[in-house]
Amino acid sequence: MDLRERVDRVVLIPPAPGDDDADRADAYAAAPLLNCLLREVAEPIAESRAHRTYRLPGVDRLLRVRATRRPTGPEVYAAGGWHRIGHTELVKLVAEELRRHTGLSNHELPAEMIDSRDAVAALLAARARATAPEDPYLRSEQSLITGHPYHPAPKARGGGPVAAWLPYAPEAHGRFPLVLLGVREDTVVEEGDTSALDALGEAPPGYRLLPAHPWQLDLVGRELTDAFADGRLVRLGTTAFDAFPTAAVRTLYAPGHDLFLKFSLDVRITNDIRRLWRHDLHKLRRTDRAAMAALGSFDGPAAWLSDRGYRTAGFAFEELAVLVRDGLRGHLLPGATPLLAAGLVEGFAGSPLERTTDPDAWWEAYLRAVVPPALAAFDRNGVVLEAHLQNTLVAVDADGLPVQALFRDAEGVKLLPDVTRAAGWERLVYTLVVNHLVEIAGALAEHHPGLDPWPAARREFARHDLPEIAALLTAPTLPGKTNLLLRWTGADGADARYLPLPNPLARPAPER
Repeated sequence: MDLRERVDRVVLIPPAPGDDDADRADAYAAAPLLNCLLREVAEPIAESRAHRTYRLPGVDRLLRVRATRRPTGPEVYAAGGWHRIGHTELVKLVAEELRRHTGLSNHELPAEMIDSRDAVAALLAARARATAPEDPYLRSEQSLITGHPYHPAPKARGGGPVAAWLPYAPEAHGRFPLVLLGVREDTVVEEGDTSALDALGEAPPGYRLLPAHPWQLDLVGRELTDAFADGRLVRLGTTAFDAFPTAAVRTLYAPGHDLFLKFSLDVRITNDIRRLWRHDLHKLRRTDRAAMAALGSFDGPAAWLSDRGYRTAGFAFEELAVLVRDGLRGHLLPGATPLLAAGLVEGFAGSPLERTTDPDAWWEAYLRAVVPPALAAFDRNGVVLEAHLQNTLVAVDADGLPVQALFRDAEGVKLLPDVTRAAGWERLVYTLVVNHLVEIAGALAEHHPGLDPWPAARREFARHDLPEIAALLTAPTLPGKTNLLLRWTGADGADARYLPLPNPLARPAPER
């Protein structure tokens, strides 16, 4: 039975009790889906210390979840009582609600939701057998079992068999050698500085070295049959070292070479097919130079991990493209340890967010590291960093205190005036505040009850003389991206539509 049939045949019944592994997978997969549903469609009805209750207007049903940072324990009201539903039942409920809400049908997205949950189950089983990296940076990159907290299917892997993708999954603590190809010199296409690729192996005369992601080769292998047959491509074995998949899945880190390599991957992960698209590669150098200049001119320790250049084959431009990105060592402050911001939210062994004994000081240091460079790049240089959780590294000192921010991924950067200042500011507020700081603040407050993180955040933003700051600190709402509705209505993956969310930076109105 395929995924679509499994979704269509399910009924709203509680999951069978006693299956702890299934319950854990359901809980991990349900949390981001519930986040989307409650943010984008549901109408809040009531809140108690134990539960939050919502009405789903399309199906006219009540849904309640536990009142925790991440929504858990979904229940629907029927026949005079509350009934617990599992992830698959939740998918059916969401699909019916969206059909009525939008007037559109979509069989692809429910299948991805089921695939995402099944991927979580496979990842949990694999993690139980795997050994986490000793390096705290790699542990933080490979910690994201939940993934994007506001995407309906953050762990979907294209619906393929588990054996095809699990060896390359960061969440399963994957590590593996790269496939080395030789590309005939007259077919090579490259731009920027790709010299680091030549140090990964040795190509025969008349060829250039091109590393490849083994999963991508599995996906597009048939398209390359003729190129291997006529000698445009040759196989040269594998690297003598392992690379580690980072949170982005298709971006790998080679610690020995201190190098990041970003590959094409013909799989939909969250909103996009993760190819290195030709049009994005052609814009890359201009965008990267602008971001590098913006962070380079900032009076502070923040850094930009440059996307130095790309190399590919002209006959398989997108399929075989590989992007060369700066490593970490040349950018880090002495003695500092980089950590993925998204990993701090998800949690991993040794996270300084969890073990700090002075959360107020930790949060103030975090804000000082992350906020000023992002605002300066926008205001002084017209560079809109995609400063969300997965594109921001935060380096900490020996005591775990944040001392530096490192930003990455030129593909997500926008430049003024390619976009208007208003559109650029909206995007920055979404990625930096809604997607990033709100999540870090929530995780920190969860570990340190009683902490109010927002007065310090207001003070940090108020220090900066941007014309948009006054409105940011007084507006009742902030823009929240609608990933569920975007995917349900079939919008372009790079599109962004926002709805208003309560603004925690706005001072609460004084009580009468």
